[in-house]
Amino acid sequence: MAIQWFPGHMNKARNEIKEIMPQMDVIIEVLDARIPYSSENPMVSALREGKPVVKILNKADLADPVMTEQWMQYLEQESGVKAVAFGHDKAAEVYKINELCKKLAPHKVGIDKQLKAMIMGIPNVGKSTLINTLAGRIVAKTGNEPAVTKAQQRIKLDDGIMLYDTPGMLWPKVENENSGYRLAATGAIRDTAIDYEEVASYTAEYLLLAYPRLLQSRYKIDELPEQDWEFIEMAGKKRGCIRGGNQVDTHKMSEILINELRDAVIGRITMETPEMREREEVVVAQVRAQAEAKKAAKEEEKKQRRARARKNRR
Repeated sequence: MAIQWFPGHMNKARNEIKEIMPQMDVIIEVLDARIPYSSENPMVSALREGKPVVKILNKADLADPVMTEQWMQYLEQESGVKAVAFGHDKAAEVYKINELCKKLAPHKVGIDKQLKAMIMGIPNVGKSTLINTLAGRIVAKTGNEPAVTKAQQRIKLDDGIMLYDTPGMLWPKVENENSGYRLAATGAIRDTAIDYEEVASYTAEYLLLAYPRLLQSRYKIDELPEQDWEFIEMAGKKRGCIRGGNQVDTHKMSEILINELRDAVIGRITMETPEMREREEVVVAQVRAQAEAKKAAKEEEKKQRRARARKNRR
């Protein structure tokens, strides 16, 4: 599932971030705890210039707690990175984020000093809600639709921290097909840009392997099928998603599955593991290398055509 979705305000935000990045002391990157790899914007690594990063696994109350712990340990293997889980159930622990920022930039802590922190994250990751919790007041507009924040703003926090908010940004092209499906399933991409049945099929295939008991319990199916499409049909019958000719309305059942995944009605689910990231990164690198080789071959072909044309004109 290749996704190319880069609205004008996101491109503008990227350029603005690049411009003010040198002034920042700490980067706060908000990830979706259900998809810590797929919600990690590669532009952050490209733009951060070695600055320390606090990675917040947001919506942790919707994710598998065992997997969240594994992800935090995995992310902290990278130098200059600290990870913390956050969600509605941990709102009282918001002070931990400020503490981590100060630990990562101790030279900016003290009287008459101000620590500058930039908060970044993909659309609909819960960044604005987190900012309001950090500030202790409503300073950022929130909503369930992606791309609510359209411009930068500065928010003064307690403890001498100035927070620079940025619009939620997807990168120009999601190279990893699996990440595209996961971003769609968790709601980072507008529903008008996705095929519900395709995304539900991908989701069902993963859940049948990783969380079969949760599926059995939620959809009252004693013996789960092996194939994703069989599950959609079976669950659709259980839910009464029937149309003319006694056929299962697979689109309706697909919408139910995706919405219940997003709301954690099925249970606390994480859609990827650190091991999956390692494997998929290898594939992405191969695809990227092939694309570069193809591009280089085209350029060489153009070069040779121009050379032949010049020779013929003589």
